[in-house]
Amino acid sequence: MGEQAPILVVITGAPGTGKTTLARCLSEWQDLPLISKDGIKEVLFDALGWSDRAWSKRLSTASLDLMFHFMAAELCAGRSLIAESNFDCELDTARFLTLKQRHAFVAFQIVCRADPDVLTTRYARRAQIAERHRGHVDHLLVKEMDPIALLRKHGPLEIGGFLVEVDTTQTGAVDCASLSQIITSARGASG
Repeated sequence: MGEQAPILVVITGAPGTGKTTLARCLSEWQDLPLISKDGIKEVLFDALGWSDRAWSKRLSTASLDLMFHFMAAELCAGRSLIAESNFDCELDTARFLTLKQRHAFVAFQIVCRADPDVLTTRYARRAQIAERHRGHVDHLLVKEMDPIALLRKHGPLEIGGFLVEVDTTQTGAVDCASLSQIITSARGASG
């Protein structure tokens, strides 16, 4: 009997779709480590400082590079994990496929979606939340936000495996327990 391949739960979607909230919930339910782009980015803000939109973009790129480095390390050790970010379906698909060639894993992708008007409202509200790190410069991004384009850009990645799309338009509408059960079934099927 062969060794069970690790599962990589990829949580993606446009900004404001509730990816982080869902990822934290599933990390707890699945007892899996969570690697989050914004979590890494905020550590970099605290260590290196923050200033403007250009700097925020540079640290986003560095955070994504670190995410893939950490994912590779976990998968190389045969460990399952959750990765959460607003992955770009055009740019990041190739990175996941390269990762899959180097480290066998089963992909379980969750794409979060919400009504464009709801996203705009959430994003504007997020720019005012004191707990949100100021380095994200959300207050500058509110003016640039095109929710329809973002939903397209941060859609499903062509990485194989399982794909679940969840509508997060209604806050609290996603049943984390049921979604966790689906992931558990997929983990069992990957052996």
